[in-house]
Amino acid sequence: MPSVTVKLTAKFKLKTIPEGLDGLFSTYREIVNFLITYAFENNVTSFYRLKKETYRELREKYSQLPSHYLYTACQMATSIFKSYRKRKRKGKANGKPIFKKEVIMLDDHLFKLDLEKGLIKLSTPNGRIQLEFYPAKYHEKFGDWKVGQAWLVRTPKGVFLHVVFSRAVEVREPKAFIGVDLNENNVTLSLPNGEFLQIITHEREIRTGYFLKRRKIQRKIRAGKKRKELLEKYGQREKNRLNDLYHKIANKIVELAEEYCGIALEDLSEIRDSIRYSAEMNGRLHRWSFCKLQSIIEYKAKLKGIKVVFVNPAFTSSLCPICGGRLSPNGCRVLHCENCGFESDRDVVGSWNIRLRALKMWGVSAPPERQPMKMGGWKVTHYDSFICSKSSG
Repeated sequence: MPSVTVKLTAKFKLKTIPEGLDGLFSTYREIVNFLITYAFENNVTSFYRLKKETYRELREKYSQLPSHYLYTACQMATSIFKSYRKRKRKGKANGKPIFKKEVIMLDDHLFKLDLEKGLIKLSTPNGRIQLEFYPAKYHEKFGDWKVGQAWLVRTPKGVFLHVVFSRAVEVREPKAFIGVDLNENNVTLSLPNGEFLQIITHEREIRTGYFLKRRKIQRKIRAGKKRKELLEKYGQREKNRLNDLYHKIANKIVELAEEYCGIALEDLSEIRDSIRYSAEMNGRLHRWSFCKLQSIIEYKAKLKGIKVVFVNPAFTSSLCPICGGRLSPNGCRVLHCENCGFESDRDVVGSWNIRLRALKMWGVSAPPERQPMKMGGWKVTHYDSFICSKSSG
């Protein structure tokens, strides 16, 4: 069986913050900004070239600093400069890029993580120090995973270590695919047995509700500490609620896909560039974090050995899955095909076409599609009806 590598990031909050850590953050930020300036002035986008041309100077200036801090700073600076150039080409960046965050990138030479003892050993200019972190229940599942890069992050809530864990998993050969059509307020699934399932998520109402709350706070409370705290409070509540929603939806989809070993999703990476509607609709669609739900579905599926493929999203909701003809609206969200008489909801059509494209792309043999079916041949399930006893996992 072919294997793939699954990567997940875990967060560890430090119990105490040593005094020397403040100086390490400021020194690292100073190095990264020096490297960004050098890359900007000399148009350097290669990590190896940037390291080669600046390493000796930095090594002399920061002789007490472990050398791998310079390597990771070069990686950080290269990434920031490349992102800046990409945004500038789109007219979204001006001036010179500056690194302002309290973040240090670490490789496996700079830290060692001991999950059993709850310790992090960190290399500093004054030698290796031990840092304790608060254990969390979900940390236990990373016991046999490989530790990769990490980021030491300082926020108003404390200092955190974000560690990337990786694990190789075997992916089974797909027998069939479940087509998944993600929408603003629902997720529609096309099952290989000819059935359809629509999960009403109410995500649009959740996002709009919290958006209006933040607007009300901004209008009624002047800029200051209280206003900032309230905005952060409701922003975090929205994030937590949607994260819980995404994990539970992903668990349901993966559970249904275990029998078939295949999930088909749309490649929506460029969708934001094509959003050109009214100001209200643009704001709604830009707040919709479809890629996050897709990434959660993808990693959960891979851990179960389920293949995930991404198909071209063009015209999935406007072409007939039976004859391939152009569909026309027949009232509200119902679409009708004049060639063969097919009629169904546009989300059902979208998920059906996604599944068919995955089968064609992957070369999985499939029986001929059924003749036109009418509305009512599919099941609608509300979010609350299947998550009552499920955990986000």
